[in-house]
Amino acid sequence: MSNILEQLAFSLSLVAPIFFILALGFIFKRINWIDTNFINVASRLVFNVALPAMLFLSIATSEHNFFQSTEFLVFSVAMTVAFFLFVTLSTKLAFKDSTDHGVLIQASFRANTAIIGIAYVENAFGSQAVALAAMYVAVITVVFNIQAVICLSPKTTGSKLHSTKLIFLNLVKNPLIIAIALGIMVSSVNVTLPKVVIETGNYLARIALPLALLCTGASLDFRTMRDDKLPTWFAASNKLMVAPFIFTLIGYWYGFRGTELGILFFMNAAPVAAASYAMTQAAGGNTILSANLIGLTTLFSSITVGVGSLVLKVLGLI
Repeated sequence: MSNILEQLAFSLSLVAPIFFILALGFIFKRINWIDTNFINVASRLVFNVALPAMLFLSIATSEHNFFQSTEFLVFSVAMTVAFFLFVTLSTKLAFKDSTDHGVLIQASFRANTAIIGIAYVENAFGSQAVALAAMYVAVITVVFNIQAVICLSPKTTGSKLHSTKLIFLNLVKNPLIIAIALGIMVSSVNVTLPKVVIETGNYLARIALPLALLCTGASLDFRTMRDDKLPTWFAASNKLMVAPFIFTLIGYWYGFRGTELGILFFMNAAPVAAASYAMTQAAGGNTILSANLIGLTTLFSSITVGVGSLVLKVLGLI
């Protein structure tokens, strides 16, 4: 009994801090302690400075041999592509006459890995695991964006070509991917960073996740969740239950345990990424449905992650 209580406490310790910071962001926005301008400025600070600093340092100072993780990363990419094909087929079969296939498909596979996924991994395994999680984020972000172009773009060749070029340019200029690439370079050549660089980076890194989560919570608007209930719950179920279950189960069968299996679970159990809204808007899709899915999955992800992590902990898999 005491062992089960310890494992329950572990699961709660993963999700409770993230849930409460998201809730604080939501409350602060509603009582006008923070406004839209603060969210926009703080989000740019997180995306362009704080989060890249955290990811760079986690990789550059890690003792992990990333070349040994090639199999894990290739497996993750293959699973992400396979799951994309699965949700594309199931969505089109379930909603044959819908005009929102692209929005539903993107919400089913595109997780908030860089913020909430990383936060779950750090809470579960500590800062050393963030390095491998950052590698996962780097490769999967590329896959996510390619898949988003495929499912959201109009069917004309010219539009797809334009969207592909735009996504490629955005990926090349993405501060997170640049930071991860620089971290890999520093780690691979065994360069010892000056102490002042590490300490300065650590100051920036410490604000990354709390500020990002605060802004994510403040951006939520649950009033939009009144419409399109069936499609919304369909895609949300794919994101919060089907994806983490399939990735974790097949990862277990493949032989992953501990940190690697945990990363597969936490990254795919994370809610829909906020970037999916911008992609939907750029493609002229149903932005209300996209906002519904971000809000709903963010609200319920703490429950599904808590239950899933408890099961994995009880079974001794993480």
